[in-house]
Amino acid sequence: MIKVMIVDDSPFMRKILTDILQEDDEILVVGEAKNGKEALEKIPILKPDLITLDVEMPIMDGITTLRHIVNKYQLPVIMISSLTMEGATLTLKALEEGAIDFISKPKNIFNLSKDTIKYKITDKIKAAAKSKASVKYKHNNIVKKHKSVKVFNKKDNKEDYDYIIVIGTSTGGPRALQYVLPLIPEDINGTIVVVQHMPPNFTKSLADRLNTLSNIVVKEGEGGEILKRGYCYIAPGDFHMIVEEKRGNYIIELNKEPAIKGLRPAADILMESVAKLNHLKKIAVIMTGMGSDGSKGILDIKKSNGYVIAQDEDTSVVFGMPKSAIETKLVDKVVPLDNIAHEIVSIVGV
Repeated sequence: MIKVMIVDDSPFMRKILTDILQEDDEILVVGEAKNGKEALEKIPILKPDLITLDVEMPIMDGITTLRHIVNKYQLPVIMISSLTMEGATLTLKALEEGAIDFISKPKNIFNLSKDTIKYKITDKIKAAAKSKASVKYKHNNIVKKHKSVKVFNKKDNKEDYDYIIVIGTSTGGPRALQYVLPLIPEDINGTIVVVQHMPPNFTKSLADRLNTLSNIVVKEGEGGEILKRGYCYIAPGDFHMIVEEKRGNYIIELNKEPAIKGLRPAADILMESVAKLNHLKKIAVIMTGMGSDGSKGILDIKKSNGYVIAQDEDTSVVFGMPKSAIETKLVDKVVPLDNIAHEIVSIVGV
């Protein structure tokens, strides 16, 4: 039984979340709190296994509360966030500070009770309860870069680079990507495309944040955009992103095709499209995340003579996606998070 404490300043939100979670036989809501101060007082008494924590609260906000929980109790925390740009920015900050995952509030709160959203919430609770709430990496010394706008003198076409690197990640991914992309040199002999399971606004905030940390340019992918060397494109939330070759260029296309196992964007879709690019060498990377997205896509990558890397269990917050990939027997190398960038660069070169 997973004992959950709900922390939210809205009584209505606490009631809806409690009702949703109590429907699942594996979850027990042991208590609630209306702000961070009250939550910290109740944790030693209620002894929850996991906490849902509103980002924006009076008296003590979610980020401050999270820091106390992570430092003192090492409990897994799932943030409850609004779908606004400000909510996205605060949520990303919470993920950096140690939150495992987040649940976004729809504009109409009653939509939380829809079956598809309900199951997504309970799945996240169960995955977070089994997650590593305090994964420690070998080096946390991410250096913030003062980056100027990059200008490449080479033509922005397929002849600029030999590789395309496609990364799929989910739960734990926003923080994990900070240990990969900032270590990629700007003159890497390739272009990078990423699927991180997130709603709209969140992917834009994530790309902007990673861009400030990285030597390469990191941005949210746009339909019709030509892929450039030394750039990383993150699939926008609620769109599938694919890459197509057109008139000698590699172009991003976005679509609203049906979600795959509830996911849009899906790494499988992106990888399938990348596998069809005949003139580029491919590397696929499957990182921390819930579920099995990417395990189908790497089959296409392997068929096109690509190389597949998976993150190891010890450094994955949730080992679902890498585990599913490894079980296909198609993964060429399993490496800790700290070594993923090195592995990519050693194959691709600059």
